[in-house]
Amino acid sequence: MLNFIYKNQTEILFGKGQMSEITSRLPENAKVLLLFGGGSIKKNGVYDQAMSALADVDVIEFGGVEPNPTYETLMQAVATAKEHNVNFILAVGGGSVIDGAKFVAAAYNFAGEPWDILVKGAEFSNPLPIGAVLTLPATGSESNGNSVVTKKETSQKRAFSSPSVQPVFAVLDPEYTFSLPERQVSNGVVDAFVHVIEQYLTYPVNAPLQDRFAEGILQTLISEGPKALSEPQNYDVRANVMWSATMALNGLIGQGVPQDWSTHMIGHELTALYNLDHAQTLAIVLPALMHVQKEQKSIKIQQLGERVFGFNYSDEAEQIDKTIKAVQDFFEAMAVKTRLADYDLDEQAIDAVVNNLEKNELTTLGEHGDIDLAKVKQILALAL
Repeated sequence: MLNFIYKNQTEILFGKGQMSEITSRLPENAKVLLLFGGGSIKKNGVYDQAMSALADVDVIEFGGVEPNPTYETLMQAVATAKEHNVNFILAVGGGSVIDGAKFVAAAYNFAGEPWDILVKGAEFSNPLPIGAVLTLPATGSESNGNSVVTKKETSQKRAFSSPSVQPVFAVLDPEYTFSLPERQVSNGVVDAFVHVIEQYLTYPVNAPLQDRFAEGILQTLISEGPKALSEPQNYDVRANVMWSATMALNGLIGQGVPQDWSTHMIGHELTALYNLDHAQTLAIVLPALMHVQKEQKSIKIQQLGERVFGFNYSDEAEQIDKTIKAVQDFFEAMAVKTRLADYDLDEQAIDAVVNNLEKNELTTLGEHGDIDLAKVKQILALAL
């Protein structure tokens, strides 16, 4: 096992009716920027519950954060926050809204060009504190310091991470997910699944507890994910999916083990260029990447097949191939297509992704740094 330092500062308020707890966790004389997305929270009752809980608090609203939050929109939110001199951000929505809140928090007191936080790793200080009300379980953003932002002007999707922008609390009420469209439910399950894979499917470092944590989350998503589509009002199913997505990327299962993230890096370029849903890009890239990297990932792919999918083929090659196919089949069962052609993309998309990776200086990906641009082409060609 590798060395690590681990702390998770987010207080989780899980279950029915937990929105009522948020006011006691705000700073004194709170002036809150309420950040949300396209307005679904005003249709499903979540907005009303939030405003009821904040009845005695000064609230400034900012809506319109996109599913892939854009720098341009978030800078408008920064301007609104500064204009009203807010001292807290409450993000109500899915991972995109919470990611956006983290960028707004970091940019609020930043003296330079805020895009540098994402592209140059520019240091920032004194970010605004954040609370989160999760309505779409997927990214784990409610209990980590990660943020991904897209700049429309340059078709760049970049990330930053800092514990200083991790939410101080997060409300996880499974009932808030009952009204989600099927597409968002499917995407959320696939996203959480791949988050686990990025931290698990590398190479062994004698960390059996982390492996078992990861395998338990994967098994739960495989079991409960399809039920979330067929039984949308099942509280227990939604609760298990929600908690699995949080546990997938709250930092715990990745401690002391190597991590990959190449599927995400390649997928980000597909989103930036063609506005595909984040989970759609992951479903396209991961099975093909597993094929190309099956020698480097051989031991863990076989372990995934045995412990998660129940395979026990005596031939290693068959064990690996069946496991990769099972991953792809799971994505398809969750109604997320796994081929570029399914999204009307062809060979031109491969060149565009490679060019963007080169422009963003992302040319050595993976846990070994051995996924170069030639391998990216190979991966995407397999995914046509």
